[in-house]
Amino acid sequence: MKHSSIPERKDIPASDRWNLSSLYSSDEDWESDLSVLEAAAPIINAWKERVAKKHPEAEDLLACLRDWEAAGKTAERLGNYAFLQKSSDESDARNTDRVGRFMMRSSALEAQTSWFEPAIQAIDENLLNQWKERPEFADFRVWIEKRLRWKPYILSEQEERILALQTESRQTPKNTFSALTNVDLDFGSISTAEGDKPLTQSTWSTFMESQDRELRKTAYTQFYTAFDHHKNTIGNLYAGSVNQNVATARIRGYPSARAMHLFPDRVPEAVYDNLIGTIRSNLAPLHRYYALRKKVLGVEELRHYDVYVPLVGSVKKTTSYAEAVNVITEALSPLGSEYTQTLSAGLLNGWVDRYENKGKRSGAFSSGGFSGDPYILMNYKEDVLRDVFTLAHEGGHSMHTWYSARSNPFPCYDYTIFEAEVASTFNEDLLFRHLLASTSDRNMKAYLLSTRASDILATLYRQTMFAEFEKRTHELVESGTPLSAELLRSEYRSLLEVYFGSDMHFEDTSDLECLRIPHFYNAFYVYKYATGISASLALAERVCSGGEQEKKDYFAFLSSGGSRYPIDSLRVAGVDMEQSTPVEAACKSFEKIIDELESVLTT
Repeated sequence: MKHSSIPERKDIPASDRWNLSSLYSSDEDWESDLSVLEAAAPIINAWKERVAKKHPEAEDLLACLRDWEAAGKTAERLGNYAFLQKSSDESDARNTDRVGRFMMRSSALEAQTSWFEPAIQAIDENLLNQWKERPEFADFRVWIEKRLRWKPYILSEQEERILALQTESRQTPKNTFSALTNVDLDFGSISTAEGDKPLTQSTWSTFMESQDRELRKTAYTQFYTAFDHHKNTIGNLYAGSVNQNVATARIRGYPSARAMHLFPDRVPEAVYDNLIGTIRSNLAPLHRYYALRKKVLGVEELRHYDVYVPLVGSVKKTTSYAEAVNVITEALSPLGSEYTQTLSAGLLNGWVDRYENKGKRSGAFSSGGFSGDPYILMNYKEDVLRDVFTLAHEGGHSMHTWYSARSNPFPCYDYTIFEAEVASTFNEDLLFRHLLASTSDRNMKAYLLSTRASDILATLYRQTMFAEFEKRTHELVESGTPLSAELLRSEYRSLLEVYFGSDMHFEDTSDLECLRIPHFYNAFYVYKYATGISASLALAERVCSGGEQEKKDYFAFLSSGGSRYPIDSLRVAGVDMEQSTPVEAACKSFEKIIDELESVLTT
């Protein structure tokens, strides 16, 4: 589907939109369920007197849990529908209003039932351990076990209510950063051969990928000059976010902010440190890549604005949406017919909102839940081969949700972000293998290899560098050192020099990059991208070179949902993330790609 201009939402054919009837058949049905959610708090709170004590009756606790579960299912379904509608057209005030009203009701429910989890922790532990083994408690067994694990860090009812009421205000640094950098900051425009074009957060990557080096330099300088003018404000916003993380950890009694953020997934801090240590020991392939980039670009000095321009011009290949689905289905054939037929049917019949329209959110995502289909947002372009990879990536997320929701009860169906990036990048690797093996065209091989190298670099090495920066900033605050824009830049520059190596020449403003990364406002999150791709590369090799058992192990992982902690579910699949082996293997995979790329580009 091609458009000479961006169409209105109403002009997109129904066959190219997602079909949200698996959630709600109409907006009126959504409104009806919103009223149900509003009535949920009194229903749950009616159990408080009988449940909030050390020795309640098992029947009362089970009934309370059932009511809590029903409210949770309703809230998830309501939120997903509202989020998807808003994402499809943010210019429609009804969609914005719907999200706002859901958030208000959801936050109110959380505050009104803030007694619930402290009450569970207050029940005699021996009783809970006995009851969770009963058949009638089967759906809640894992959830209860996890609540007991959280017990040391749950505060009193009043304290939990205070923290719940601060949920919105704690988003202030993140929301202000977003408003400042995406709305208020004026980056100006860039003069190009086609005329002046606006420089924004969205168009930045387009300028950095330009073959015109002077254009890249101009855009780079202008972009970071704008950040330089606001460096103290943004530095204070990030410092405020770090300070909040440290304060919350101390309020709850965690040994550190990092320990607090790793605790929910039961990921040992040694896994985080092992990732950084292993990557630092395997920087040679990365430095080789930058040396190759310098050689291919033919520049005397490799500059920071040279690292994103494609080494191989975009190949001329048109892939219709239907053809993309066929290619992905073929590439994922090692996973068997149930997986590929389910995914193919979903991609073609209502899971995907396929094309761009006015007001639609940019990029791509997968958003599934316990109820309804695992939906995917795309802005698919037939002449962009990378969009085929994006569709395979999001399809991996959706199939992960599909298996998890069908294999587990609601209280423990949802998997963690630590696991999420495994299923998505696994699919990307299988697609890369398939396309590389299917072509004899030298330019296509070079394009695929260079694109894959860039993707692994961005996910494995770059996210590890980000993770190391987050570790340093939080440790500085915890040791009593206040963060300033100057200190943040100094810490970040030292990392840039280590990770990019001696072939890179930085600008005076290059370290301002640390002030523009939105993921830093979601603390200790980015390392999961690096561990995720390490696990997925290992599992892709294991499945492709293995037999039926290796495939079964992978599906055991996809079906685990939240019934296991992520380290355990990956271990079931055949990867032990507590060891350095998967990360080292990922570095070797990257090195192999660099070897092949160097051969194709220089011989």
